[in-house]
Amino acid sequence: MPSAVREQDLPPHLRARYGVGRRPWGAYLAAAIVIVGFAAALGFVIYNVLAPNIQPKLLAWRVVGPDHVAVTFEVRRSGSTATYCVIRAQDESRADVGYAVVALPAGTTYVQQTYDLRTLAPAYVVDVLGCGTTDPPERVPPPQFPPAVVPPAQPWTP
Repeated sequence: MPSAVREQDLPPHLRARYGVGRRPWGAYLAAAIVIVGFAAALGFVIYNVLAPNIQPKLLAWRVVGPDHVAVTFEVRRSGSTATYCVIRAQDESRADVGYAVVALPAGTTYVQQTYDLRTLAPAYVVDVLGCGTTDPPERVPPPQFPPAVVPPAQPWTP
């Protein structure tokens, strides 16, 4: 029921005494907690749905010579499908000097692989760009060799 007196017309001591215009802080706090909890749960579900079921990790790499580098990486995956991983080596100017798609046959859920990557020049940086179930894997950048440079044949053989 509306009041005959407006809230703005009351003196401050009457507003404080009768709780007129006071905000229900407990309700706001409870609503904030519920919203934050819902956002956290939604983020957790989205992360688990969108997280790749294939997880590659570069373990080590070693420049063996000016024309190749030994790359050791691991892949955690469901063992039921074949996996293809992309390895890239770059020189100091970040131009590609080596690029290969490595096939890992179906089998175990954990694979540790060492691959001899042929390069055009000594490698400065080596990356495992990603893995997938298609050859080449989806959402992995293509080779970025300088213009008129032919990628070296893979793998390196003595």
